[in-house]
Amino acid sequence: MLPADVASAAAETASVTSVQTGYTHASAEAGYTLAPASVSPASIPAASGSLSAGRGAAVSGPVSDVPAGAAGRSASAALLGAVAALNTSALPSFLDANRAKLDALLVNPPTARDVSRLWNLIDPDKQATLIRAAPHVVGNLEGVPYDVRGRANSLDLKRTIATVTKTLKSQHGRAERVALQRQLVTLGNVLKALSKHDGVKRTLVALDPAADAKASIVVGDLRTATYVSVLVPGMYMSVGEQIESWAKVAQEQYDLQTGYLRRILGTRGGTGAPGVAVVAWIGYQTPVLTNIGGTALATQGADGLERTLEGIRSLRTANQPYLSVFAHSYGSTAALMALQRHTVTVDALALMGSPGSEAQSVAGLSVTGGNVFVGEAALDPIVNSAFFGSDPGSPGYGAKPMGVGGAVDPITHATLTGSSGHNEYFTAGTECMRNLAMIGIDRGELVIGH
Repeated sequence: MLPADVASAAAETASVTSVQTGYTHASAEAGYTLAPASVSPASIPAASGSLSAGRGAAVSGPVSDVPAGAAGRSASAALLGAVAALNTSALPSFLDANRAKLDALLVNPPTARDVSRLWNLIDPDKQATLIRAAPHVVGNLEGVPYDVRGRANSLDLKRTIATVTKTLKSQHGRAERVALQRQLVTLGNVLKALSKHDGVKRTLVALDPAADAKASIVVGDLRTATYVSVLVPGMYMSVGEQIESWAKVAQEQYDLQTGYLRRILGTRGGTGAPGVAVVAWIGYQTPVLTNIGGTALATQGADGLERTLEGIRSLRTANQPYLSVFAHSYGSTAALMALQRHTVTVDALALMGSPGSEAQSVAGLSVTGGNVFVGEAALDPIVNSAFFGSDPGSPGYGAKPMGVGGAVDPITHATLTGSSGHNEYFTAGTECMRNLAMIGIDRGELVIGH
């Protein structure tokens, strides 16, 4: 090993050691004691809260059982550190003894950067054991490599379908049967969305199969793509009813982006063309008419989106993608709230049918170079409403207008249809979808209406 490599390895080891043991004091102050990695698994007390054994159900014990803030993240990171330090033979008993704490990792997760560092310390045999024993945790923990999360979530999906099917056979209560049947439909639709590859890799990078299910499917390779776009939906976008159509939108956007890259790059647009990945993200409970009036769900969406973006950035440290967010309606409020926190930066943001947020202008958002676009369709009752704060489409906000009314594409000369009302922005063949593709591949100067 070269001297520079030795120094790098030593720094990494010191950093991970800090993650493993340096958080113990903060965790204890929060009332959530986790023993250091050197103690035996059996001596680590089980969490007093009760979470599902890897299937994403809500916490059934008091939320206070899982410490909040930095203390909780520290305790969670220390648990992963303990896993990294164990012998492979001791891991199964450790996981059995600390099942609730493993599930609690998703309630207050470590930072994606800490997870990435610790995961790389876990040898392949232990990684495989973790995937088999806790697929739901591994599959939804930001910082775990996306191919690993895909395998874990596929396993969790199949196991959950089998468990629900078995339970349904022995369940005689009408309400319980209806709930189980609804869950089976939801999970079946996720499976269908994954199976429609259209020749392109699809990966299930997030799955919560609870009643208000959440899921994210990536079209393309998120590990290597030069251009990454995240689609954030608005109201009435449930996993059970819309995951297939949302994945189809991601596929169409993927096809548009790769197609335009080939045209723009010419002979360079063949096998060596930059890769594209589009995330069909339903990472929060989207609202319906009865709960659309407040921002509580938008805050949850902002939390989830923030973690997703941080996860992408942390795993692509040495090879950062051009990262874009395309957000619609209430989802645009969630995206704006996430980017107001200045914890993670994106390269471009496109907002369609936005009711706004507390951000006063583009300058208040973590978007590189103020690269924010706004699309407003005719007859859309939400645009210009400023329902949740400042209107991104107002002249003083500083965003760039994006045409959505219909046009002729100056590159392909195809006729692009217009979007009308609040729900046609993501319709195939529209000017909006074409412009989003340009934004996603860093060709903002080619956006029509800009």
